[in-house]
Order: sequence, then C-alpha cells, then structure tokens
Amino acid sequence: MGSPADRVYSDSHEWHKLEGDTLTLGLTQFAVNALTDVTYVEMKKAGTKFSAGEIVGEVESVKTTSDVYCAAGGEIVEVNKALSDDPSLINSDPYGKGWLVKVKVTEKSRLAGMMDAAKYDAAHPA
Repeated sequence: MGSPADRVYSDSHEWHKLEGDTLTLGLTQFAVNALTDVTYVEMKKAGTKFSAGEIVGEVESVKTTSDVYCAAGGEIVEVNKALSDDPSLINSDPYGKGWLVKVKVTEKSRLAGMMDAAKYDAAHPA
C-alpha cells in the first residue's frame, strides 16, 4: 500500500496534511517500520509556537528515540491525547488514529517544495 495522496512528505519521514489553515502531522509507514514498536510519545503542548523545521516532539520505540519535525511553522492547537494511553496507535494506524499534532499554520509556503506521495514512496518504499 502506498502513502496517502492527500498529504505531503518530508525527508525526515513525517506526513503533513493541510486542511484550510490547520495542518495535521504524523509519521510515515516507512518511519513506523524503522522504529518498530512505539512505546512513548511526547509532543510539545498546545499553544506552543515554532518556526518551520523545528522539533515539535519525540517518539520513543524499542529501538531508538526520534525527534519529530514540522516543515511549516505555526502554533500547536491540539495534541493527540489518545497516544498517551496507547502509543501503539502510531504502529497500527500511522495515517489515521496515530496522528501526532494539529497545527495552526503560519508558513504554508514551506509545504510547496515537499514530496508528494508518489515521489516519497519511490524514494522510501515501506
């Protein structure tokens, strides 16, 4: 199965789905496969403002701890609280229930140069 076509992808293996001014951020299937079992997720709190390319949180797995980056700057408006109780949602549904944060975007133009699903999948087969 390929990556969903309704979002864009970063080299650091995050997906970005923009709906109006709200961007939902998550990890790609490729990232999930590399991490294996996610055991802990910590994102910055709602209200946190950041610039494009900054770290917005981290994900821990049985293998490693990985920083999570957002390609567009803005303000975190929602953190996926379900991941606190069940971080494995990232493994089982990375493009759905395993989303990480929602961001009110202030730098949409940063998303323009990102990879579409076909380009990402060609470079990073899951």
